[in-house]
Amino acid sequence: MKSNEILFVKEVLIFTFALFLFILNKNKTLTKYNKMKYSILKTSRFLLTISFFFSFFCSFAQQNFGKIKGTITTSDGDAAAGVNVILKNSKYGTVTNDDGSFDLNRVRTNTYTLQVSLTGYETTEQEVVVTESETTVLNLQLKVSNKELHEVVVNGKKSILSKKTDYVARMPLKNLENPQVYNVIPKELLQEQIAVDIRSAAVNAPGVTTKIYPSGGLEISFRGFSTGVNARNGMENMTGRSSIAIDNAERIEVLKGPSGTLFGSSVSSFGGVVNLVTKKPFETKKTEVSYTGGSFGLNRLALDMNTPLTPDNNVLFRLNAAVNTEKSFLDYGFSKTFLIAPSLTYKATDKLTLSIDTEIYNVNNTRPTYGRFYAPGITNPTDLKVDYRKSLFHDDLDAKTSSTKVFVQAEYQLAENWKSTTVFSFIDENVDRSYQYYTQWISPTEVKRSVSRFGPIFNQFTNIQENINGQFSTGSIKHKLLLGTNYRFSKGTFNYGATPVLDTIDVTKPFDPIRKKQVDAVVSQLTWAVPDEQIFSVYASDVISFTDRLSAMLSLRLDNFVQKKLEDTKGYNQTALSPKLGLVYEVVKNQVSLFGNYMNGFQNSGPVNQPDGSLLVLKPVYANQYEGGVKVEAFNKKLSTTLSYYNITIDNATRTTSDGFSVQDGKQVSKGIDFEFIANPVEGLNAMLGYAYNDNRIVKSSDAAIEGNKASGAPENVVNFWISYKFQNKLKDLGLGFGGNYVDKQYKFEDESFYNPSYSVYNATVFYDKPTWRIGVKFNNINNKKYWDSYGMAQAPANLLVNLTLKF
Repeated sequence: MKSNEILFVKEVLIFTFALFLFILNKNKTLTKYNKMKYSILKTSRFLLTISFFFSFFCSFAQQNFGKIKGTITTSDGDAAAGVNVILKNSKYGTVTNDDGSFDLNRVRTNTYTLQVSLTGYETTEQEVVVTESETTVLNLQLKVSNKELHEVVVNGKKSILSKKTDYVARMPLKNLENPQVYNVIPKELLQEQIAVDIRSAAVNAPGVTTKIYPSGGLEISFRGFSTGVNARNGMENMTGRSSIAIDNAERIEVLKGPSGTLFGSSVSSFGGVVNLVTKKPFETKKTEVSYTGGSFGLNRLALDMNTPLTPDNNVLFRLNAAVNTEKSFLDYGFSKTFLIAPSLTYKATDKLTLSIDTEIYNVNNTRPTYGRFYAPGITNPTDLKVDYRKSLFHDDLDAKTSSTKVFVQAEYQLAENWKSTTVFSFIDENVDRSYQYYTQWISPTEVKRSVSRFGPIFNQFTNIQENINGQFSTGSIKHKLLLGTNYRFSKGTFNYGATPVLDTIDVTKPFDPIRKKQVDAVVSQLTWAVPDEQIFSVYASDVISFTDRLSAMLSLRLDNFVQKKLEDTKGYNQTALSPKLGLVYEVVKNQVSLFGNYMNGFQNSGPVNQPDGSLLVLKPVYANQYEGGVKVEAFNKKLSTTLSYYNITIDNATRTTSDGFSVQDGKQVSKGIDFEFIANPVEGLNAMLGYAYNDNRIVKSSDAAIEGNKASGAPENVVNFWISYKFQNKLKDLGLGFGGNYVDKQYKFEDESFYNPSYSVYNATVFYDKPTWRIGVKFNNINNKKYWDSYGMAQAPANLLVNLTLKF
């Protein structure tokens, strides 16, 4: 980047941050929140410091430097993206962009050998002479096809800066071209952190907090709203009662903001969407066997095996499997899981590719305890006199669930720039039994205990989806078009039983945990009929490029929701229309973009019987988001950052009046900033920093006492960071990592009577990574912090993980 370009980038960043501050100070609804202004001022000063530092560093140009630029293509003429390019015996190196281009700046004058190499393929080299103040242009061709290159990059060591995805916009769209904010958590980072569950992986995304539902599913919260890992390769992936495994994860994508337009109400929340991208078969043989042991009796064995099944590589197979057993850090509690996930890809013709992705996941574990009531004067968990590692319930009150998932895809190349993708998915989620624990604290020492028993329960979800993607031009204007339709059908059964209060105990005196035989003797059992549901959706999205820097995204979804008649309950039919608009301007081509978006989310609501016998048919509840910000990918892809301000408003939330009537006029507003910083300044060093400020309040409610209060489970400030270094010369292959998370206090209820304190937790790792084996040690919660999630559930103290991976 030239010095005048650097100054321009710096000025754009300064102007953008100043504009944020100006808008916030002019907004009268924000001026009363001094904490928010203070947080934004601190963040802006921090970001300005970073921008000044980088601009100074890169503008410190001297003589005796030149530049190398060029393009790398595959053997079939396509752009070779994500390929490492280095000058041998020097410090210079980079990664090719999505169009195959690369730049090596400030290279000292000399004669070098430029090398492009991929494991398992022939190395490409060419001599290059760097002349002072001149640019040398090189164009090289790899001796691999585009498909082979894709598989090598997918299964090699990618940069943690990569945000390449086809799922966020349901079309190939670069991060800088996309008006939506999203985060990508790659498997390379998960391996480095020895992540053994989705929960510990998800908190690498800015603003994300997690907890386990009493039902067993994983809740992920950001921007003041909660969701689950409800998408899998862009399709519905319900995991409310059966949870989800990490062993088949290629990466985790966190899409920020209401995303009903492209994903629908069953997948997205008003905060966004979490999409799990699974591991796919590729064209070389590779096997990894991994064992992880650790604190609280953790024993975990995992397998990742990939192999072509035919000599021409037209049939590819991959198998991921894992078995896990561990105890709780409490005196009672355990978890046993088993996963098997085979996948197959078949290239039927040059135009047609078929794939099948399946999974069976069985879980036998104990559930977390949920506090339903806290007596006046009990304001947070530290007021309770129960021992931090004491359980009030025995682990024979367990849960047993299973889920089966099948995803089948047919991808057909209709023409050079047009592609059809047809996907069928089936999810069968079963709960054999699920004992769930509840407490009512009547004083800091006295608690009432009760238990519910859920099951048998089964839920089945069937989806059929068709997407047509194409590119065309109208004069000088270019279009990337998506046309899609989705049909969803669900059915299920529900059995439930609850005990009365079983006893009242003093936790400062000896007591016995509640056992299964006590519950089974008094639990009532009820069967609830579950109506069948179907949703038919059509949607379209057009990314219009007016110039090579200015583009707009126009999207729209029509969603028809039908709930079938059930016994004496009438069925109902509901239609929602969801638009999405976005605008992007690249102020520095392929490096800095300014963006803004309007995004819409919706939730279908069933009819409500009123006290006077009338039936209120509710409209879909809508959330509307306005967001603006800046994205930067600069310094030869060594820096990636995003900063945005958003405002999410729900105008027609449903509330209940004092006389029992339902009224659809509630209002909730969630607003804040989202910041992500990722850098790879030198080879082997990676740094990640995320910060999120969120102010989520109940503006209008049937209970006037909570108007203006914070929403439950919505912390004001959330910070995450991770920095790691893998030695390149001496001590080569040895690596170190350190990171942590800070979460502000969170209210459990919207009356703000009970909160969970803020906390900071730090983790560290040491690893030795060779081509054929890897060993790593992870220290979690090294500060041994006692902390609780937003439900008030105690979390694990300091613990240790040790991992050994063999690679064949």
